Amino acid sequence: MPVRDLTEDFLRATSSAAVAASSWIGKRDGKAADGAAVEAMRSVFDTIPFDGRVAIGEGERDDAPMLWIGEPLGSSQGLENAQIIDIAVDPLECTNHVAYDLPNAMAVLAAAPRGALLHAPDCYMDKIAGPSILKGEISLEGSTQYNLEATSHVLDCPITELTVVVMDRPRHSELISSIKEIGADVKLIGDGDIAAALDAADPNSDTDLLMGVGAAPEGVITATALRGLDAPFEGRLVTTTENHQERAVEMVGDRIADIWDRDELCRSSDAVYIGSGVCDGRVPGVRKNSEGNRIVTSEIIDVKSSTRSVVESIL
Repeated sequence: MPVRDLTEDFLRATSSAAVAASSWIGKRDGKAADGAAVEAMRSVFDTIPFDGRVAIGEGERDDAPMLWIGEPLGSSQGLENAQIIDIAVDPLECTNHVAYDLPNAMAVLAAAPRGALLHAPDCYMDKIAGPSILKGEISLEGSTQYNLEATSHVLDCPITELTVVVMDRPRHSELISSIKEIGADVKLIGDGDIAAALDAADPNSDTDLLMGVGAAPEGVITATALRGLDAPFEGRLVTTTENHQERAVEMVGDRIADIWDRDELCRSSDAVYIGSGVCDGRVPGVRKNSEGNRIVTSEIIDVKSSTRSVVESIL
């Protein structure tokens, strides 16, 4: 049975996490929102008939309440003929955005057959993404100048008309200055580089590129989504602690400094991306209908069929 046949089950997991987190919107307690999303998602995973594993996620085993890297998921652990699946997950992308009612908070996951998603520690990742027309034209191997000039050439517009999304972090001060000096516009975001990368992949959006360092789990999730959209994405692991360095070497060996292409981060077309909105943004946030039920809007990208759909669930 292909992974995509469990899409409805995985949608229940992200939708439940979104509803749980939505109770904390604007309450300035991101940890509580994150914990609620984690527990809601885990409780649904426990009912899904598959033999799952968190390939890459937020935190290690002792960092409760996270879905820890390597955590077994599903109700069919070890059973003969069970569907064996890896999950890349962030039960609450943009934790701080829920706390302060800011855009693009989502419950997100990517699912693929065991071994198809990069299995790496919860470290950082340098990333670049854009629309499908830029495949083979942009790369982390190139400088900022190179990537902006290539984008300008392919999109047939001056660099001054390009917009690059970058997370607003001190680590990006040099990148931001460089983009501005070259002449492109910079769109700063607080969190949410999954939504930002998806926007950059959309030729009809107001952004052209995503650049900069974000979390590695979100990078793998983004790579899965962009594989389904046939849009370019590259990532390179960035470790900032000795523990992350050691674990990265243990998990990826001598490839720790490699640039990982989209199809290396997600090595199977039998994969699915799901992002369920908590706060308005890429998709609408959780809202109530006239009966008081929660309505969750989710974006689903089926990699095999290269189809994107937006669905509503009532919980």
